[in-house]
Amino acid sequence: MADGIIRIYGGNGRGKSPAALGRAVQAASRGARVVIIQFLKGRGLTESEFLRRLEPDIKVFRFEKSEEGYDALSPSEREDEIVNIRNGIGFARKVLNTGECEMLVLDEVLGLVENKIITKEELKEVLSLKGDGIDVIMTGNMVSDELYDLADEVTMITTEKSD
Repeated sequence: MADGIIRIYGGNGRGKSPAALGRAVQAASRGARVVIIQFLKGRGLTESEFLRRLEPDIKVFRFEKSEEGYDALSPSEREDEIVNIRNGIGFARKVLNTGECEMLVLDEVLGLVENKIITKEELKEVLSLKGDGIDVIMTGNMVSDELYDLADEVTMITTEKSD
């Protein structure tokens, strides 16, 4: 992870977050400190006993308070969660500013842009804080051309068949 890169796992298929988690485990196994911030997922991974065993190498954060995913919330509940989500974005800024990890996973951050919770410009500003030696992984369904161009590596995941 000498220079640090930006990766995107995007597309409408299942497996983007597990792919990012796999990269996080690989990085941690090499001694890297990893921070995962999850968005829009409800309960997410924060209750995972497996991930708790990986601390302090992998730390998982979720700033939303609801157990439900963002899409399942009422409009007023969404407004409350937007404040919490924006706190999560602020934490991502802090993590990148202080260099407290070698890998930052922003799980479903592209969904924040898609849902107009943050703008592309805000996400670009967060990414601009990335120092040398820090990898950033972003996941989400929609990958705009502008965000595509920011990444060093983009993997699009599609589901061909699902029973």
